[in-house]
Amino acid sequence: MAKKIFVNLPVKDLKKSVNFFSSLGFTFDQRFTDENAACLIIGSGMYAMLLIEDFFKKLIPEKNIANTEKNSEVIIALSAENKEEVNEMINNAIKAGGKEYRKGEDYGWMYTRSFQDMDNHIWEVLYMDENSMPEEMKNRGAK
Repeated sequence: MAKKIFVNLPVKDLKKSVNFFSSLGFTFDQRFTDENAACLIIGSGMYAMLLIEDFFKKLIPEKNIANTEKNSEVIIALSAENKEEVNEMINNAIKAGGKEYRKGEDYGWMYTRSFQDMDNHIWEVLYMDENSMPEEMKNRGAK
């Protein structure tokens, strides 16, 4: 079973991306950070490698980098401790130059909002109270 996850994301301007995520409170692992890449620490064993487009292209020689203004290949979802933390991250992302992608949705037991970073990658931030989850969902897969 995997112990860590490294999501690789192409970025146009590495310095702007680092500044953007730093303003959201994220830090970077300097061991995996240089002029081509920055290792964004999301949580324990969870990282996003922000790679300049030329470097990212070397990893996918037979494919094109997705035009994130028109297409999306992935949504990165991050959990939060509460609704206030969801709102704070979205508000900080907007202040830092990102854009709100989707307004909040409140399901009672789950609350979500999304933003786009400097390169239009979509990040969903969610708070989930599993104790308040509908019973039919709690029982799915139970044996």
